[in-house]
Amino acid sequence: MNKYLIAGLGNIGEEYYHTRHNIGFMVLNKLADEHKAIFEFKKLGFITEIRVKGKIIYLLKPTTYMNLSGKSIRYWLKEKKVPHENLLVITDDVALDFAKVRTKPKGSSGGHNGLSNIEQLLETQQYARMRVGIGNDYPKGRQADYVLSQFNATEMEEMPFLLDKCAKATISFCLQGIQPTMNQFNG
Repeated sequence: MNKYLIAGLGNIGEEYYHTRHNIGFMVLNKLADEHKAIFEFKKLGFITEIRVKGKIIYLLKPTTYMNLSGKSIRYWLKEKKVPHENLLVITDDVALDFAKVRTKPKGSSGGHNGLSNIEQLLETQQYARMRVGIGNDYPKGRQADYVLSQFNATEMEEMPFLLDKCAKATISFCLQGIQPTMNQFNG
């Protein structure tokens, strides 16, 4: 049976719940809700499992905070015996307009500290990632404040559509692979 690990990046704690940096957690919450799955706190993360068309899909929200996400992901890849090619990391991206989604089979961290840590600990850039645009409407030098800020009212109205798109793209990755997912959902 094929196994997948979907890691949504974010920060733990109520104060971060609806912040831009936590879009990865938000996508996984959407998937868990759709499949009536409950996250359990285990080593280095909150994890649950869903099954779709014969595939086992582990949903992981690392509790290591964003910048040390690789520690949790490396542990759960080994623990669940998931090959790197079946890993998808979902994260925010300030370089993309709000609600734009870019899924890629590999790539650099692009300056994202969470992705840098994953790359360092997995010793590869060869893993799929879904970058979810959070926009970049912040003054110079204020990126950290921006990514830790809440989504505005207009963005929150669009959030159900964005989370639905990301959830569908995640399932597509597991069922069809990265190329068909890119063709259908990027843009």
